[in-house]
Amino acid sequence: MKSEKISELTTNRLSVYLRCLNEIAVAGAKTVSSKALADRFHLNSAQIRKDLAYFGEFGVRGVGYYVEALRNHLTKILGLDRENRVGIIGAGRLGTALADYYGFRKANFTVAALFDADPKKIGKKVGETEVKDIKNFAAVVKQDNIEVAVIAVPAEFAQAALERVEKAGIKAVMNFAPVALKTSNGVKLKSIDLTTSLESLSYFLAQPPKQSSRNVKPKVKDRRE
Repeated sequence: MKSEKISELTTNRLSVYLRCLNEIAVAGAKTVSSKALADRFHLNSAQIRKDLAYFGEFGVRGVGYYVEALRNHLTKILGLDRENRVGIIGAGRLGTALADYYGFRKANFTVAALFDADPKKIGKKVGETEVKDIKNFAAVVKQDNIEVAVIAVPAEFAQAALERVEKAGIKAVMNFAPVALKTSNGVKLKSIDLTTSLESLSYFLAQPPKQSSRNVKPKVKDRRE
């Protein structure tokens, strides 16, 4: 692997490549070229080769990539060859939906615990995951080896939740609260604002449809001018 810093955009694309490889592996393909991969999944073949080159030489001239070998390499690069244990703060509708999300298990993420401050929710289970008292967050994190925290609380409680996460020593955080959070050094925060994304789509829908240039008649200059 090259020593230069790898961008987040690159690692995001690696995740996409892995999903594509998983799909073609199910179809029985043994090898694939960057062009075939790009054409099938609407990607950029040059970008694929550039991204993979950061981590080594995986292609074979005249063959392309061995699907299973490349899948294994990307799985290790992304740290998905081991279990990643997740703690979700907020046992409301979003938190419980995330706790039961099948995609986590497919990607080797295990929701180890849900946390909430509501006494009525503490002790209950969502699937096989028990709702813990947020006051015991640090102890549960240590006991259950939780490395990733998901914040799914109302905006006004999100910063306090993040500070609790940082004090517990967690370095990877996903935030679903619709608010910008301030992190300390060494903590990786990814925010997913569903409201902003929907409002952006709403803006798109609110725009008048573009008129096709083929339907616009050219303006004829008046000869009297």
